[in-house]
Amino acid sequence: MSSYHQHILTVLERIEREENVRILYACESGSRAWGFPSKDSDYDVRFIYVRPVDWYLSIFEKRDVIERPISDMLDINGWDLRKALNLFRKSNPPLLEWLQSPIVYRENHGITEQIRGIASLTFSPKSCIHHYLHMAKGNYRDYLQGDQVKIKKYFYVLRPILACEWIERYSTMPPIEFDRLVDGLVPGESELKAVILDLLARKRAGDEIDFEPRINPINDYLEEKIAYYERTASGMRPGDGNQDQRLDDLFRSVLKEVWEKGDE
Repeated sequence: MSSYHQHILTVLERIEREENVRILYACESGSRAWGFPSKDSDYDVRFIYVRPVDWYLSIFEKRDVIERPISDMLDINGWDLRKALNLFRKSNPPLLEWLQSPIVYRENHGITEQIRGIASLTFSPKSCIHHYLHMAKGNYRDYLQGDQVKIKKYFYVLRPILACEWIERYSTMPPIEFDRLVDGLVPGESELKAVILDLLARKRAGDEIDFEPRINPINDYLEEKIAYYERTASGMRPGDGNQDQRLDDLFRSVLKEVWEKGDE
C-alpha cells in the first residue's frame, strides 16, 4: 500500500468521526481510475455513506453530501446512501462508474454487492448515452476546435464517445478503464487506434502535452460519432424501472445492518 493510499484511508476515517457516518464504499473516480493519469493528477476519491437512523427521521431537509476542500492533490467527497439510491433510479452514470472502479479504498462487500445487483437492473441505455454524449459535445466544442487544440482533452471526448459505442453494442454499462474501451471497440490495425495509443503512451509517460496541431484521424472519428449519436440517442432503450420497492428495502436493511449489528 502506497503512503498516499494510507493517507486517503486516514482521511476517510477522520470523516467518519467528524460527521458521525459509516462509509460503505470509497473509490477512485477520475483519470487514475480511467487509466490515463498525469504525474500531477489529483486523487479523485468518491464515497457512499450512511448516517444514524434518527438523522433520516426528521421533518427537515438536510444536506446529503459531504465535501472537503481540495488540498494536497486530494479531491474527496461523498453522497448519502439515500441520495445514491435515488440516483440509481435515474441510472446516474457517474455513480454507476464508481461501483466498477478498479481502485477501491473501502468496501463493505455485502452491502455493495446488493447495490451493484440493483444498479444493473436500473441501468438505462438511453439516459446513459445522453449523459456521455453531452459530455463529449461540451469538451469537443470547448477544446478541440481549430488547427491548434488542447491535446490532452482528446481523452475527455474519446472516453465518453467510446462509452456510447459500448452501450449501443452491448446494452450494458461501459467499463471505466479507457484501455478496455479502446481494445474492445477500435479496430486493431487502424490508424485511429495507432494515434490513440501513441497519445496515451505520451500522457502516461508524463510528456508535456498542451496545445498542438489537431490529430485529424481522431477529430474525424469524433465528429462522425457525435453526429451519429445526436441522431440516434433519443431512440435508445430506456431502463426497465419498477425497482422502487427493492431500493427501499435495501435502504432499510443497510440501516439495520450498519447501526444495529455494527459495520464489520
